[in-house]
Amino acid sequence: MDTNQYQVGGNFDEMFVKEGECRAHYHDFFKLLSKTSPKKMSHLQHSANKTQVAMGMTFNVYHDNQGVEKILHLDIIPRIIAQQEWKHLEAGLKQRIYVLNQFIHDIYNDQKVLKDKIIPEDLVLGSKDYLKPCIGLTPPKGIWCHITGTDLVRNNDGKYYILEDNLRCPSGVSYMLESREIIKRAYPDLFNKLGVMPVSDYPVKLLKMLQFISNKKKPVVGVLTPGIYNSAYFEHSYLALQMGVELVSGIDLVTKGKKVYMQTTKGLEQIDVLYRRIDDTFLDPMTFNPKSMLGVPGIFEAYKAGNIAIANAPGTGVADDKAVYAYVPRLINYYLGEDPILENVPTYLCREEEDRKYVLDHIEELVVKETNAAGGYGMLIGPKSTKEEHGKFRELIKNNPTNYIAQPTLSLSTVPTWTEEGLQGRHVDLRPYILYGEDIEVIPGALTRVALKKGSLVVNSSQGGGSKDTWVLYN
Repeated sequence: MDTNQYQVGGNFDEMFVKEGECRAHYHDFFKLLSKTSPKKMSHLQHSANKTQVAMGMTFNVYHDNQGVEKILHLDIIPRIIAQQEWKHLEAGLKQRIYVLNQFIHDIYNDQKVLKDKIIPEDLVLGSKDYLKPCIGLTPPKGIWCHITGTDLVRNNDGKYYILEDNLRCPSGVSYMLESREIIKRAYPDLFNKLGVMPVSDYPVKLLKMLQFISNKKKPVVGVLTPGIYNSAYFEHSYLALQMGVELVSGIDLVTKGKKVYMQTTKGLEQIDVLYRRIDDTFLDPMTFNPKSMLGVPGIFEAYKAGNIAIANAPGTGVADDKAVYAYVPRLINYYLGEDPILENVPTYLCREEEDRKYVLDHIEELVVKETNAAGGYGMLIGPKSTKEEHGKFRELIKNNPTNYIAQPTLSLSTVPTWTEEGLQGRHVDLRPYILYGEDIEVIPGALTRVALKKGSLVVNSSQGGGSKDTWVLYN
């Protein structure tokens, strides 16, 4: 294949410094790519697609009228990250997760951070995700955010920036694991030669963490799913199978005497730990949303009594808010007396008058986001939007400024991607996964999400994005 035809453009490219000049950690892959015909690449891509279908690697899109079940397209060209670069990301993510955990515990207990006016009190206490039933709680082992998927992007300056903290029910880790198996088969010799760090032990590490947060020696663990129609049901069933634990939904569970039991063919069996994949407020209709058909009546009382551990802990969603995100650098300094190792994307809070005026005057240049939206919804990309859309979002901001933040339009780095037109650059982000149990551990791999549409900056699977395998090198 003639790789000289690849155009780097004005973006930071993960593989090429400029046309024809490859980065050092991509050198071996570049040599292989140069020797591989376009026909062979198309064949590899076709095989990857068929394998995904066979594995059932699907997700559901509720807003799509053309059928709910889709395959998350896996591009055949991996993203490769050098060890030194990964160590920097790892240190920054550990710092951030530790502080977010401290913050969540503080706001449900002593509230020192609010008394010291590090973050506005009304922003936290007025959030719909600040759950009053959690006030005064200390979760098992003092850990609130056990599983985190943090989104990062790399700008033209070559630096990584934190884009979002996903602390509720972060998804996508099953695609990271399955994608590795598919891509490893496509490049078996190269994979071993490069020394790629493994991710396959994630289910073992996840189970170990879930067992750690129980006070029992041999706890019974389950994955709590909303059911087969949930967008990430493939992942729920996959992780339960890989860990060798029960996959349960609300109707499988009952509470008695402030304990939670599974209904089995042999009768009731107590369950000690739940990895919940349903939102906080749907967990218990007696405590939170009375209309919830997904949760377990009485489970929150069992949780408060210390008879069941839940990951992530109820109440973590308050730190997932995009407005709270803007204050995380201050929180790192407050709790640790340190500067952030990984910086935030500069953020304008529409709740603040000066920021709001700037956003309204420069909306054509900015990305505007709803503070509680996810999946690429409730978002405006100023440079890619029409005057009508700009006007609509101006009115939304004026009517409810607290609900919106804005950020500069980052370019997002590109990675060579196999398309119908051959090798082309597509924008990517990076979602590493962090487990917080006995220690904080960053899994040495990630879900790289890729915007498959030419020029698009939206990588969300629900908005037409795909994925890449992410190789972190030992050396």
